Amino acid sequence: MSVNTDRYESAVARYFEAWNATEPEALAKAVTEAWSADGGYTDPLADVRGHEQITAVITAAHQQFPGFSFRPLGAVDGHHDTARFSWELVNEADGSAPVAGFDVITLDPEGRIRQVLGFLDRVPAGV
Repeated sequence: MSVNTDRYESAVARYFEAWNATEPEALAKAVTEAWSADGGYTDPLADVRGHEQITAVITAAHQQFPGFSFRPLGAVDGHHDTARFSWELVNEADGSAPVAGFDVITLDPEGRIRQVLGFLDRVPAGV
């Protein structure tokens, strides 16, 4: 059961804004709005901290998957300062989604992301 779901949904919406921003200035702004200054991002392929390093990870994902965007799958669920949600990386040309995962985020008191723990459920060979 989620409590104060707007807080979690807003944080996740900002998270997807950052992951889907492609212009450098828009990406930097979205990361700053989504993550706390010392926020972190950890998944099987990355373990970074701070806006600059998070921006670099997102930029690398766009370079590896040009023409793709991230979209949520299902509802956001949360309690206390923690939320979880599923997502997929979708090819905008044909609608295929070769990458999918599940993330857990913790929030600071202002609702910005303090930490992301990402899990990859579906990944193409060679990634």
